[in-house]
Amino acid sequence: MLAPILAYLLSLLVLFRITFSQYSSDECSWRGSGLTHEGHTRDVEQVYLRCSQGTLEWLYPTGAIIVNLRPNTVSRGAARLSVCVKPSRESSGTNIYLDRAGQLRLLLHEDEQQRGKVHCFSIQEGALFIEAVPHTDISRKITAFQYELVSDRPGTEPHSLAAPCRPCNDGEVLLAVCTSDFVARGSIRKVEQTEEQSTVTVAISRLHRQKTQVFVSGGVRVRSWTGRINMPKQCGVRAGEGDFLFTGTVRFGEAWMGCAPRYKDFLRLYQEAQQQGSNPCHVDTN
Repeated sequence: MLAPILAYLLSLLVLFRITFSQYSSDECSWRGSGLTHEGHTRDVEQVYLRCSQGTLEWLYPTGAIIVNLRPNTVSRGAARLSVCVKPSRESSGTNIYLDRAGQLRLLLHEDEQQRGKVHCFSIQEGALFIEAVPHTDISRKITAFQYELVSDRPGTEPHSLAAPCRPCNDGEVLLAVCTSDFVARGSIRKVEQTEEQSTVTVAISRLHRQKTQVFVSGGVRVRSWTGRINMPKQCGVRAGEGDFLFTGTVRFGEAWMGCAPRYKDFLRLYQEAQQQGSNPCHVDTN
């Protein structure tokens, strides 16, 4: 009796592997294949991702998938989260929509994805509805992107990567020092312009904090760092003399400028708040 039972179990295992080898997922990332929809091109599959960041890769897309992005913890601040999506420059084969209660709004056309530009939206705006674009040959079509769930930062506009082109007020500066992904004292060495943004090369003399290594050390015995920070092109930033306090966010490994007061102005503001006992956090300015 063991041989028939063993054969039956082995057949179930093979069937299981055939069925589930088409996709893989965890709480943060998902990888699937449209071949699971073969013959059912109108099928819609639900995908649930519960993580602060991750990736999605959909090979040979057919039909559609609905991607539900949620934080991995429940909190009252979850409603104020934004979702940022960065498509791969090789991404193709689908249009990406926002789906809120069945109402679709186009977020990324197939042709736009290959620019690799980051798009952000409120988590309240719904799930991602990713629909395959009909093609005679889907063998070279792959939709792929990275995503991050981010909290609104002081001095930044909702669902944007960087601060608007205006000076931050005193309260925004003090809070940015406490909550930003990076805080550093330094100067601007060079400014480069592209069609969509400005990138400043900075020399850092005092690194208070960095979430990831966006500023590279000049050496073990040299207390200096260099790095690049992005900001909107319309801000019209220029290289010049003087020290600034750079703060901002890190998105997909790139630094984006937040509040950036002149260091002497920050120091005066911080010392006044310290005397009044109104500083939201401590910063070593010695």
